[in-house]
Amino acid sequence: MKFVTVKTAEKNSVGVINEQYQKVVLLNRAEQARIGKNSFPDSMTECIAAGDEFIQQVRKLVAWVDTQENRDSYYQLLDEVTLLAPIPTPAKNIFCVGKNYADHAIEMGSAADIPEHVMVFTKAPTTVIGPNSIVLNHQTITQQLDYEGELAVIIGKKGRAIKREDALDYVFGYTILNDVTARDLQSRHKQFFIGKSLDTTCPMGPWIVHKSAISNPNNLSIETKINGEIRQSSNTKQFIFPVEEIISVLSAGMTLEPGDIIATGTPAGVGKGFKPPKFLQPGDKMEITIENIGTLVNEIEA
Repeated sequence: MKFVTVKTAEKNSVGVINEQYQKVVLLNRAEQARIGKNSFPDSMTECIAAGDEFIQQVRKLVAWVDTQENRDSYYQLLDEVTLLAPIPTPAKNIFCVGKNYADHAIEMGSAADIPEHVMVFTKAPTTVIGPNSIVLNHQTITQQLDYEGELAVIIGKKGRAIKREDALDYVFGYTILNDVTARDLQSRHKQFFIGKSLDTTCPMGPWIVHKSAISNPNNLSIETKINGEIRQSSNTKQFIFPVEEIISVLSAGMTLEPGDIIATGTPAGVGKGFKPPKFLQPGDKMEITIENIGTLVNEIEA
């Protein structure tokens, strides 16, 4: 199942995608018709926190919709709604893993920069935008805006000191994230926070794919195109630290909670890695595709 947060004329709503028809079922609208009341939480984070009960309830609702003679009335075409980031306003900073592909560590320095331990920084919640939204060019403060296509993990249940072998049990699903970065600010401040946290620099989506549809997050192809040119092409099997290890390390002394977002790192091919560098320019179109998830598209402010 693919879960979305959409903006309609009414309000923001959680929905589930019907891929065959490129339509979305708005959960509470359909549930109102089925049982006469809205029984789903209003936000994606609250839905995720409801756990397996939420998934079972969605499956029951979708099965009911498909048996109705007027089932088309419960669907909306995707082009009739605005897709927001699946979690439009995260409760916490986004956890980001740095240098999790050896080839990226090398392009940003040398083989000596390949980490022995998981590197983590964060992005502010105010960076988050949805698919097809505009990324501000921030030209008054940076001349080195860069892209980073990444697999993002969405935590599904609360946990601390999570064992590596149990880690995937704590996952709700997966989405695509673009860790847009101001390289000059990143270099100037040494710490990553400012260069990683400019407004609109965390496009995410277009949906969350439930973990039941992805058996192994550590073997997914990932590709980034800029204006149609392939810049990044890799596979998550190239991770230095697999998803299970990242979750285990993060949770060793810190509680992970439903709706927490973990960006797992980017492969080689970022703009800074080219000679000369290929930084983002106004009007550039970014497309990140991950196997079994889809494609996240955003443009830089012209």
